[in-house]
This record gives sequence, structure tokens and C-alpha cells, in this order.
Amino acid sequence: MNSVTYCVSEEECGLRIDRYLAEKNTDLSRSYIQKLLKNQEISVNGIPVKANYKVQQEDQILLTVPELTEPDILPEDIPLDILYEDEDLMVVNKPKGMVVHPSAGHLSGTLVNAILYHCQGHLSGINGIMRPGIVHRIDMDTTGAILVCKSDFAHKDLAEQLKEHSIKRRYRAIVSGNLKEDTGRIEGPIGRHPIDRKKMAINYKNGKDAVTHYQVLERFGNATYVECRLETGRTHQIRVHMASKGHPLLGDQVYGSARNPYHLQGQALHAMILGFVHPRTGEYMEFEAPLPEYFIKLLEKLRK
Repeated sequence: MNSVTYCVSEEECGLRIDRYLAEKNTDLSRSYIQKLLKNQEISVNGIPVKANYKVQQEDQILLTVPELTEPDILPEDIPLDILYEDEDLMVVNKPKGMVVHPSAGHLSGTLVNAILYHCQGHLSGINGIMRPGIVHRIDMDTTGAILVCKSDFAHKDLAEQLKEHSIKRRYRAIVSGNLKEDTGRIEGPIGRHPIDRKKMAINYKNGKDAVTHYQVLERFGNATYVECRLETGRTHQIRVHMASKGHPLLGDQVYGSARNPYHLQGQALHAMILGFVHPRTGEYMEFEAPLPEYFIKLLEKLRK
């Protein structure tokens, strides 16, 4: 366990304590500092405080950072399709059927199991023992590009880029029916379904703002090939938004029809383009994950 003490200067008065400590500790995210505050790992003049506490001149702030707990998740030698890698981050092309991080019922065979083996412990610990290195996620049956952070420095910066919606994320999807508009914007807050808690839904009472832009690439009469651009990144966002227009993704038996005439394993959705500013170099980088084989074959069937 590591502890450090700070003394607040006159110029720093009035800052929220979570912001104050985030500026003092570039390797710690503001959300992680808020977690430490909640767990009473941070005190001011010997007294635990909440995240909204505003620091005062000559406050003595004791920050205690617990040692990183080794995860009970076993590294597994699972092949990874790596689009890019350096000392700070990786971009991985995730296959269909692979869960991103362990959860009940999925404690092995996940992307985290694979990257633990590949990185030999060199992963950001900001998101805790179950999600080391994971700055964002895609669904089990969604394929394509996903960011993995190998340093806390990169994780904090990229999490901020996600929060500011500056990371470029473009998906390819095949939806049911004939989507008439060539381009469109879907806006609707997404939260838990009020009845079925395993599903997400457009929820004006408890949902978070969500915006999806789409552009038609090809029409097949009974289906439409589209590109979707995420302005926000909510759970199941594209699936929920397209279903709300009456055009659920092919193969999506959660938000669409239970019928599956093309024998798909989950929704036809691929995270194709991922672009961001590299945290260390400041250079904009963009990566493209090629369409998976099942997606290409589905397009060929629809064109016949």
C-alpha cells in the first residue's frame, strides 16, 4: 500500500478534491480517485471526505493507493489478431463469440485471459482485477477493433477521449428490411429495459444520452447494409437504436426476430474503424479491422 501527503496551496483552493488529486497524479483516473474516496482511502486533515469536497488552503490530504491485486483470472494462450501494438496500447481485432472480460459464466476464454498471457502482466490496472487494460468493450458476438491499454497513463488519456466522444468508431451492420433514408441520426437515451433487466432500451427516465449516425451502403430489398458512427458509446447502442427504427440487426434475437434464416451466431455487427490520438505521441492513428468471413459470405448471399 502506497501513501502520499499533499498540502493545498492558496492557488489551488476551491478545487474539488477528485479533480485536485487527478491533476497531481497523472497515472490515476478521476473515476479511480472517486472510488478511493468512496472506500475512505483518502482523508483531509485526518477525516475521510466525499468527492465533491472543495480543498482549502493548507489542507493536509493523505492519499492511500492499495497495491494492485493479482487477478484470479488465468492467462490463456489464445491467439490474438493484433492490428497494432506498442508499449502503451494494443488494437485487437476481436473474433465472434469471444467475451471481452470475465463475468459469471465466462471466466475463461475471454479477451482478458488472452491479453494477460500476451502482455505478461503489463496491463493498466485502472479498471480493476476483472477488466485489466480494458478501456471500452464490444459485445460477445460483435467482431472488430478494440483498444487495450498497457499503461495507466494511456488508459487515463484514452478514457478521457472516450468521454469527450473524440475517438472515431465506425461499425458495419446489416439490418433487416429496407432502410429508406440514405443517411440519418438516431437520438434516444439508453438504459436498462424497465421489465427485462437483461436488455437495454430507449429509456427517457433513467437512460443516458445516446446518438448514432448511419449511412446506407447497399440495399437488398429485405435487408440493408449500413455504416454506423457512434457519437456516444452505450451498451448495445447500435442494436437498440436500429431496432427502435424497426430495422433490427440480422441475427439479433434479443432486439429483433427469433427467426434466424441465415443461421447467424448473434448480430451482424462489426467494429471496422477505430481512430484516436495516441496518448504519448499526440499523433492521430486510425485502424481498420477487415470484415470477418461470415460477414462477407452473408453479403454475397444477400446480393444473389
